[in-house]
Amino acid sequence: MSDHQHGSELKGKNLFLAIILNIAITIAQLIGGILSGSLALLSDALHNFSDVLSLIISYTANRLAQRERTERQTFGYRRAEIIATFFNASTLIAIGLYIIFEAFSRLSSPEPVDTSLVIWLGLLGILVNGGSIFLLRNDAQESMNIKAAYLHLLGDVLTSVAVVIGGLLMLFWQIYWVDPVISILIAVYLMYASYGLVKDSTAILMQFAPKSLDLEEIVQTIIAHKQIQNAHHIHLWNLDDNRIHLEAHLDFTENLSLKESNAILEILEEELHEKYDIDHTVFQCEYERKDDKERVEKQ
Repeated sequence: MSDHQHGSELKGKNLFLAIILNIAITIAQLIGGILSGSLALLSDALHNFSDVLSLIISYTANRLAQRERTERQTFGYRRAEIIATFFNASTLIAIGLYIIFEAFSRLSSPEPVDTSLVIWLGLLGILVNGGSIFLLRNDAQESMNIKAAYLHLLGDVLTSVAVVIGGLLMLFWQIYWVDPVISILIAVYLMYASYGLVKDSTAILMQFAPKSLDLEEIVQTIIAHKQIQNAHHIHLWNLDDNRIHLEAHLDFTENLSLKESNAILEILEEELHEKYDIDHTVFQCEYERKDDKERVEKQ
C-alpha cells in the first residue's frame, strides 16, 4: 500500500469518528436549545448539524477521490473533494445568513433562557468539537476538503465558547439580549471563515492558474533553455488542491530529433517540478510553425 493510500484511509477513519461525535452533540444541543429557549444554543445545534452533513460529504468525497482512473474518468475523481469544499463552505454562508435573520427577530423581543442547560451543553460542545478538531488538525493542512470540515468544527468550538460566556452573563446579570447578539457574532465568523474556501475552490473548478505561481516567471524558466525560444498557448491549473498541471506549445530553435527533444523535456519537467511543484506537464514541440505566439490564447 502506498503512503498516499495509507494517508487517505487514515483521513477517512478520522472523518468517520468526527461524524459520530458531531451527531451526538447535535442531538444533545437541539434538545437542549428547545428546552432552554436559547437561540444561541439552537444556532450552535444548527451549525453542528451542518457539520454532520459537511463531514459526511467530505468523507464521501475522500472515498471517491481514491478511485482509480478509467477510460471515461481519465482524471479519476480528484475534483470530488473540491466540489465538496465548495458546497460545504457555501452552505456555511447560507446558515450564517439564516442565523442573523433569526437573531434580529429575537432582538426585538428577548426571551428568558434556561442558562444552566445552555452552559453545560456549551461545555459539552467545546469538549466534543475539540476532540474532532484534534482528529483532523493534521489532515486540514494537506487537503482543502478536510480544511472546510475543520473550519466547521473550529467554528463550533468558538461558538460553544461564546454560548458558555453568554450563558454566564444571562445567569448572573439576566442580560437576555446577549443570546441573539452572540448568535450574530457566530454567524459573521462563519461567513468570514467560509469566504476564502468558496473563493479558492471556485478558482480550482474554473481552472484558474494557482495564485501562488507567476506565469511569466515559469515562461522565463522554460526559455532559459537555449534550444527553446518561445512558450505560448499556455494553460496552468490545479487539478485539485495538491496537483498542478501545465501545458504549452514550445518553439524550438533547431529541428531536433524526437529523441533530442525528449531529453530536453525531461530536464525541463524535473526543473519545473522542483521550482514550482508542477506535477504534470504536456508540451507540444514545434519548429518554424506559423501560429499565434500569444502566451495565453485570447479566445
